[in-house]
Amino acid sequence: MAEQLPPTQYQPPTQNLARPRPQSQTPPSSSTPVVASFDSAHITLGAGVSIFHIATARCVLCYHPVHRYYFLPKGRKDTHESLTDAAQREGFEESGYRNRLLPVPIVHRQPSAHVVGNSVGLETEEETLLEREEWATEAIWCQMMPVQRRAQYLLFWYVAETVPEDVERAMAEEEKSEGVGYRAPRAFEPGMTLRRRVEMEGRGYEPVRHEGTGVDEEEALYESSLVGIDEAIQKLGRGSVSADVVRRGWEAVCRRWSMEGNAQAG
Repeated sequence: MAEQLPPTQYQPPTQNLARPRPQSQTPPSSSTPVVASFDSAHITLGAGVSIFHIATARCVLCYHPVHRYYFLPKGRKDTHESLTDAAQREGFEESGYRNRLLPVPIVHRQPSAHVVGNSVGLETEEETLLEREEWATEAIWCQMMPVQRRAQYLLFWYVAETVPEDVERAMAEEEKSEGVGYRAPRAFEPGMTLRRRVEMEGRGYEPVRHEGTGVDEEEALYESSLVGIDEAIQKLGRGSVSADVVRRGWEAVCRRWSMEGNAQAG
């Protein structure tokens, strides 16, 4: 049986966590693979993120008050910036919540780093890619959208969490004393369990939402808040990719919570 959190903590993430209700519409499916080519002048890379507050089983949801729609934070990566860093930065700029990518168990096709002397052949590894589920910070969805008649937008979606209370406090003090702009928070610590991560926050701790983080007049309009998983899925539109980013992301968090509990119990 999975270990329960102390009674001083929020209760939603006890045991196997609260999973989202089944969707009323068919979830999106992957498109048929295509062959396409774009030079640097005709492609834009972007990244988005679903930010979870694990202790209260909520995620960050943004809202455009003029056009009246809900969305997850996303945007173009900067020059020289990695996609993972872009996801965290855009998450902060558009929502106001500091965040960091969360390693979760997902099925993906990226190979492990080659180890000299490894006798596993490439063909064998390729065959096992789709069967492997490990904790990773790989994109959970990717979308291709035209932005102009001859320009392509490639958008990668990631899973993240709000930062711990001590990280929030330290970064706020650093920015105030040094007068620096956005900096990515430290990564999720190797060996850290989700239970230990939740225990790092005091009872009733509410992640800080910073004002004025948008980089232009459009982003200055954005509103955001932490809402329940099912509410986020509904407002994003059940069956949409954004809603599925939340659904799959939270289910991956639930799986990690359960796997850690089973490992401790064993």
